[in-house]
Amino acid sequence: MYSPQVLDHFEHPRNAGTLTSPDMSAQVENLDCGDVLKLMANLDADRITEVTFLAKGCVPAIACGSALTNLIKGKTLSEARAVRREDLVRQLSELPEASSHASHLAIDALAALLKNASK
Repeated sequence: MYSPQVLDHFEHPRNAGTLTSPDMSAQVENLDCGDVLKLMANLDADRITEVTFLAKGCVPAIACGSALTNLIKGKTLSEARAVRREDLVRQLSELPEASSHASHLAIDALAALLKNASK
């Protein structure tokens, strides 16, 4: 049902955990299914040097949190703003249609994180 990449990110999540004193953080929830994704990041100038996530939810929600952190780590804020849902899905090879909510949750979390960076 899930691609090997989704299962790998679920079973071996990258950048899972918290940062002690993040420069920015954001948490979003999907009220329909109950999934929660929190992103935390540190910056050096405008580059994301560290990024972590905490997720509560289904297999794809955790996999999307993991894959998203891989996509944005090391990027400038401008480069991170250019990351699209399609980039995330491509990173995971594919997501079943019934799991597309997880990729939307991750991109919403990224947008909230980057909005906090401009404050």
